[in-house]
Amino acid sequence: MPDADRPQELPARLLTDPEMIDACRVRDFAKVFRLVKTKAGIYPSMIARRCELTPSRVGEVIAGQRRLQHMDVIERIADGLRIPGHMLGLARRVWETPQALVVTERGAPKAPEPEQRSPASLPGPDVDGILAMATPTSLNAATLEAFRSSIEDYWRRDDQHGGEALRPAIVGQLRHVVGLLKENRPPSIQNGLYGIAAELARLTGWTYFDARQYNQARAYFTEALQLAKEIDDRQFMANVLACMSLQGTYQDKPADSLAFVTAAQDQARSAVDSTPRVLSMLSMREAFAHATLGNRDSTHQAIGEAHRHFEGIRVSDPDPSWVTYFDETKLIVDTGIAHGRLGEAATAEPLIADALRREARTNQRGRAFHSFWLARTQLDQGKLDQACSTATQALEPASAVASERVSGHLREFYDQLAPHRNEPVALAFEARLRALLPPVSG
Repeated sequence: MPDADRPQELPARLLTDPEMIDACRVRDFAKVFRLVKTKAGIYPSMIARRCELTPSRVGEVIAGQRRLQHMDVIERIADGLRIPGHMLGLARRVWETPQALVVTERGAPKAPEPEQRSPASLPGPDVDGILAMATPTSLNAATLEAFRSSIEDYWRRDDQHGGEALRPAIVGQLRHVVGLLKENRPPSIQNGLYGIAAELARLTGWTYFDARQYNQARAYFTEALQLAKEIDDRQFMANVLACMSLQGTYQDKPADSLAFVTAAQDQARSAVDSTPRVLSMLSMREAFAHATLGNRDSTHQAIGEAHRHFEGIRVSDPDPSWVTYFDETKLIVDTGIAHGRLGEAATAEPLIADALRREARTNQRGRAFHSFWLARTQLDQGKLDQACSTATQALEPASAVASERVSGHLREFYDQLAPHRNEPVALAFEARLRALLPPVSG
């Protein structure tokens, strides 16, 4: 392509400008485009060409008439304007320093003038990398347990607040652990590190999935699968494949979803230590896949298998920590959701309602997500007042957690209210929705 069209790095002074950093962090592309124009001399027509957008669309963004939220568009902006992936909450871009998982970060951008430095004046990531190489890295079982405890804490906070704010810390720890794998260690320690890295990769993938950034999610799920395969942890491989199956239902790829969960079950059955709880969770994911495909008999059969496996659970079972979330309450609510996906709203409603009564108040995302499903089953039965009331109750926990997946579901519920938009209860829900979860556009 001509030199004028070839994407070039933005000036370091722009990439380190606090205004640009903040605009990228919140994905305020109106401000990003204005800063690129005024401080890098890249005008809207060139922005449009580089990012594969129409000039009119760029103009609407700059004028504040359109917000860009779709991940493929955000990725094109990062690549077209050469904005480093981490500034926009993306994985490292292919044109950046290669190798996604390394101990040291890429070199920091040109440092700002002394008067622009933050009061903390923290060393750059390159310095952290040098210090890490000079620090003894002897590990023992207690170190591995500390890593596992931090992962459990990440999951707990993810339930309460969502994973958006946690992701940089999780990715940083993932890179650190992958770096540790480069050194020779006793097999017990090395295998433990592989397992921890796999869990961190899956957790990163989950945060992207919950943000509906599916390409990034799949990349990290795949990385988790490869790490687990290194130590032949078939139960964990089944867990990752189950996550990919769930993502398939969201991407309207039910055949892929069924293929992934079938592979997950094969892995779990071939593992000598698979527990009934793991098998129950996988059967429920199979039920989701069949329900999305509209396979009524297969869905009912998979639900029956999930309950049969669950009845076989014993306190002494060596359940892996990542499956302990799948308790009786989760079994009940997932059973209801599977029936709901199948269109059996009357069967689904009491199950989801029962689970909501049992569910911990601290699980903000779970309560919002399950309330959406309860509202949907009520609406499917023509219970408009109840449905709107339930959906309104879901808005408070949804607004307290950073989960585009849950927010998207509640906006979808509003779309389903189209035939009833002029009803007072629908208008009240709309007002509350717009106040707590402002609409987005692509």
